Amino acid sequence: MQVPTNQAELEQLVEELRLTGKDTQQVEVKDAAGGLPKSIVETVSAFSNGAGGIIILGLQERNNFAYSPQFKARAVYDALAGACNEKLTPPVRADINLLPYSGKQVVVASVPALQPRDKPCYVTSKNIYGGSYIRTGDGDRRLSSYEIDRLLDNKTQPRWDSEVVSESTLDDLNSQSVASVLRREREAHPRIFGKIPDEAALKQLRIIGAGKDKKLHPTLAGLLALGIYPQQYFPRLTVTYAVYPGSTKAAAPSGQRHLDSGTLVGSIPALVADGVEVVAKNMRIGGVIKGAFRRDLVDYPLVAVREALTNALMHRDYSPAARGTQVQLNLYADRLEILNPGGLFGTVTVDSLGKPGLSSARNQFLSKLLEVTPYEDGGFVAENRGSGYQEILSQLEQDMLPPPRPVDRLDSFSLTFERRQMTPAERGAAAGTSSRARILDYLHTHKTASSRELAGAAGIGVGGTRAILNSLVKSKVITRTEPATSPKQRYRLNKNVEDAR
Repeated sequence: MQVPTNQAELEQLVEELRLTGKDTQQVEVKDAAGGLPKSIVETVSAFSNGAGGIIILGLQERNNFAYSPQFKARAVYDALAGACNEKLTPPVRADINLLPYSGKQVVVASVPALQPRDKPCYVTSKNIYGGSYIRTGDGDRRLSSYEIDRLLDNKTQPRWDSEVVSESTLDDLNSQSVASVLRREREAHPRIFGKIPDEAALKQLRIIGAGKDKKLHPTLAGLLALGIYPQQYFPRLTVTYAVYPGSTKAAAPSGQRHLDSGTLVGSIPALVADGVEVVAKNMRIGGVIKGAFRRDLVDYPLVAVREALTNALMHRDYSPAARGTQVQLNLYADRLEILNPGGLFGTVTVDSLGKPGLSSARNQFLSKLLEVTPYEDGGFVAENRGSGYQEILSQLEQDMLPPPRPVDRLDSFSLTFERRQMTPAERGAAAGTSSRARILDYLHTHKTASSRELAGAAGIGVGGTRAILNSLVKSKVITRTEPATSPKQRYRLNKNVEDAR
């Protein structure tokens, strides 16, 4: 929002406030008839810890933002300047001006957002954990201890990922993955790792370390990247997923809350692979014909999903306070959301995401390790740190999909992908027919079909398709071609079955 610098711009801003009838996320208005309000330092703290904001003193919010007749502009101006300099830590360098309004003067202050390394700004008399605020809606909310700790993390480099997990043993690491990492590092850095023994190399890579018992144990980074089952020690460092029938978490009219849900476990490479599979099995696959070729159209490019999941697991907060919080993968009828604990770290902001030359790693040892950790289908989990978001943008652009919507909070970060809109052909096929009917129509013209093929024909997710298929199998309208748990499962229409559509 533009900061007013003259009477015309101020009047325009006030007119916008009158339309809403109250303060906004970026603007705080006080009448200040009795002098500088005591709560104004909380607002300055809140704006400083967020995206900045504008304070207008001398107008009555409850009286349609009319001028406050008892307002003493020069005295309030001096008091605000003194409060910003003397009552807040660190001092806030607000741009404070006297502007004409209704033949009088009001105080207009532009409060800048502090750099991440300088946050939190707090009311000095209340101390950091009692006097740090953030702007929420049209009010100021006190920051939680967790949020303050995350801001303090930005002042130094967190080292939670190098913490030695003394309960674990070296047997908790996947020996093949460890050998692959060592081989890769010796090829890439022969002068450093070429002649030292495995144990010394693993210690230098922070895969293992000495515990208080003087014995060697895996680090948190080692377990997360190369562990067999890290959840043995950290049961909530998982990925949970849910497929919702609508655009919210509310249950469908039938009472069904989820079409599919579960918890993924294992190392980060396994979590990424399994998370991508969850999205793949619960999305539509349509197609367009160009010449003699058919091109598949997916709801979400899986390479982009893989990069987003990798980023969420690599950059999430692994401090003790966050180890009870999982990464979430939520599929709605209109979007896919990936949510991880901990906001953006360091100098990275929402505006700088995807721009070359800027990268900050909250988990520096884990990030480095994932660059050389093998992925099950080839390559490495995070090949070039800092380029993951650019790859997401590139994949979405190739599929003519809009860029994702990032939302950064002090305690979390989310990335939302919009679901692909159905093509005219798909909408035409879906018009006036049920998902069950479209599945049966497809089976009437094909000898067999997989659940993914039938999901594409029905225009729904694989989870919902499988629920319909199970019902059709139970009523003996269709038959499975393989045992119930086979990954090669296909379905065919039973012979001599009347049209069940």
